Amino acid sequence: MRFADHDPLNRNRFPIDDWALVETEFSADDIGKTETMFAVGNGYLGLRGNVDEGRDGHVHGTFINGFHETWPIRHAEEAFGFARVGQTIVNAPDAKTIRLYVDDEPLVLTNAELMSYERRLDFRTGILSRSLEWRTPSGKRVQISSRRMVSFTDRHLGAIEYEVELLDADAAVTISSQMLNRQDGRDEYRSGVQGAIEPFDPRKAEQFTERVLQPRLKRERDGRYLLGYRCTNSGMTVVAGTEHRIETENPFDETTTIEDDLAKHVYRMRAEQGKPIRITKLFSYHTAASVPVRELADRCDRTLDRAGEVGVEELMVDQREWLDDYWASTDVEIPGHPTLQQATRWNLFQLAQATARTDGGGVAAKGVSGSGYGGHYFWDSEVYVMPFLSYTAPNTARNVLRFRQRMLEPARARASELNQRGALFPWRTINGLESSAYYAAGTAQYHIDADISHALVQYVAATGDEDFVARGAIDVLVETARMWEDLGFWRSNSIEVFHIHGVTGPDEYTTVVNDNLYTNVMAKGNLKAAAFAVDELRRRAPAAYARAVDRLDLHPDEADEWRRAAEHMFIPFDEQLGVHPQDSAFLEKELWDLESTPASRRPLLLHYHPLVIYRFQVLKQADVVLALLLQGDQFTTEEKQANFEYYDPLTTGDSTLSAVVQSIIAAEVGYHELAMRYFRAALFVDLADLHHNAADGVHVASTGGVWSALVYGFGGFRDHNGVFTFDPRLPDDWDRLVFRLTIRETRVRVELEASSMTFTVESGAEAQFTVRGEEVIVRDGEPVTVVLHGQGPRHYGTPNMRDVEGTRRADGTLLTASMPTLAVDVDESESTAGFD
Repeated sequence: MRFADHDPLNRNRFPIDDWALVETEFSADDIGKTETMFAVGNGYLGLRGNVDEGRDGHVHGTFINGFHETWPIRHAEEAFGFARVGQTIVNAPDAKTIRLYVDDEPLVLTNAELMSYERRLDFRTGILSRSLEWRTPSGKRVQISSRRMVSFTDRHLGAIEYEVELLDADAAVTISSQMLNRQDGRDEYRSGVQGAIEPFDPRKAEQFTERVLQPRLKRERDGRYLLGYRCTNSGMTVVAGTEHRIETENPFDETTTIEDDLAKHVYRMRAEQGKPIRITKLFSYHTAASVPVRELADRCDRTLDRAGEVGVEELMVDQREWLDDYWASTDVEIPGHPTLQQATRWNLFQLAQATARTDGGGVAAKGVSGSGYGGHYFWDSEVYVMPFLSYTAPNTARNVLRFRQRMLEPARARASELNQRGALFPWRTINGLESSAYYAAGTAQYHIDADISHALVQYVAATGDEDFVARGAIDVLVETARMWEDLGFWRSNSIEVFHIHGVTGPDEYTTVVNDNLYTNVMAKGNLKAAAFAVDELRRRAPAAYARAVDRLDLHPDEADEWRRAAEHMFIPFDEQLGVHPQDSAFLEKELWDLESTPASRRPLLLHYHPLVIYRFQVLKQADVVLALLLQGDQFTTEEKQANFEYYDPLTTGDSTLSAVVQSIIAAEVGYHELAMRYFRAALFVDLADLHHNAADGVHVASTGGVWSALVYGFGGFRDHNGVFTFDPRLPDDWDRLVFRLTIRETRVRVELEASSMTFTVESGAEAQFTVRGEEVIVRDGEPVTVVLHGQGPRHYGTPNMRDVEGTRRADGTLLTASMPTLAVDVDESESTAGFD
């Protein structure tokens, strides 16, 4: 089996807590991973879980959603239409550092003698707290406690409390609270992995070689500091502000320092035993595309003024109340399985931290927890995060879709550049321009248009928000449908067929192919949805329809053409193997023997040239299997099982996007043990660093997929064409699974047991579902229980490549499995060739 069933965390260090992630032992060995695990954010502003004192660190980071620098993409060989402008998230001025000196000895966790230590990220309060006892080199005992939060109620605001108490002796104490421009390397303690040359990894952010943040403002007044900058190329502006208060019975003096890249407030005192020192630090960030820094400074002042009037305790009460509401809509309960429960809530909490206060921004692949993937937005948010948002936080879902809607104009320009009508959304971007330099696995993934449209249609079905379509979202459906109709072409033999060539599907180990199954199926759905939306807009809102006609130059017969293309879309199917080929040439390749591929050669993208990978039947992530989920009503039960059994052994899982989808379909077709193993693999992607890159930030799409694996996979929920159905697959050793869905303003609690499924309205009026063909209408105050007879088919074991190997293609040739070999190990050849 690919995934171990044992608990992957050291529970002596990370004890189980249903509502918190707790660490009881500090270690520098995996500090990058724990910086991600203990990050705090709100979707706009994110602080990595760096230690308060700021010196020990993998990557010191403070990130703001969408705050980026641009740079020219230099291609070794140019061609028309290549992406020209790269975009990378900027490490904003870091306000979380508070350095401590006792008798002039600095607290440095990697060297300190810690008598006790605990760090806790509380999912119910949204507060990261830390408590430790330090024995100084001279033998004095010092208790240090801190609390850190980024506000969900005021997205521009955060707070830190830092408390020091001498336990057994008096001592000289210095506390230096700082704000540093780390982006441009002004931290004199910068050390360790940060800034080091690392091996090639396309998942990491690009590194800047020139100064990024140009100083535009520095101001100190009564313990409040403001630093303002303008990005060199993008022109984006940022102002960061901090304010300090001290509470202590010890006499103290204070000094202030402000420079272009450093603001420092220092407290000095002769502290007495048993007299605590508490520093409260409020911080605020404001950014803009082009607003002058002086205006942003005024905004920071207003934010800090308001927070100062309210006080930190009130801010933390507001934080708790916000999270109470969040968990009322999103919590998933797995009674009797505390390990899974804790990990599930950590993943759901990460979704809040990545999405809650995007407020018109996108959802980056790493949220605001790190710089991985350069802070870019991909299709990840539409396919893996939007289902969670549409059914638990519809207002946030609407904001994310509006973000895509605002990208429509550059998407139109990109389609025109690629000689297409309509709009083509960028594969990876921050500012709306395509930023993927490798077009084969980037721009060629045209399916992003269908993914965005799918998310839009799903949101409208879940919420009933037809007004969103009428107010402009119809433009997205129209322009993406136009792109598909123009990109595809007709061929006629005995029947007319619509084909789409020269595209890449979700599987990035197979690129620029003809009739990719996923793309064709999703494009079909996009075309149908656009035609239906236009007809409905004409019927429901004639005035809005008339405006759309004028705005889009929409012709009366266009919807009919989209519908015709959808009806005749070519859906490849191989009668001999009984599966849907991933693309027209996929089955002609030989199988990559994954079972014989050593772990040292994984993931494949880091060890084999793309041309080597492209020659084989091998998948980075679910492709056909993802189509079975998103367009499941287009496939029979038998087709789903056959496709899953064929493609599962060929899927490397080198992408964190894969395990959740494989878990859902494994559960549906009956591979219940494998479904659980894939679920666990997704659940612990970051907590156990299963892909060895958790240090770069949270895999936000995977956290959204965890919710889908629970609700769509084990809960058996489906939502095709606005019809909500259940066919559950409760794991054998689970007594219950409880989750919530908000459908058209009614929140329903769903409680699944082995023999029944109970629906209870928690807020709203009523909701309607179908459970295995039985219609259910649940109303407020009238819970409904449906009796279940079993949990679907049960298949033991796993699909095996050896079951595929040796079968024959339609032309009679055998499918054989092999893998590329190297005469000399690459690492060895490099070392003997004299490379340093």
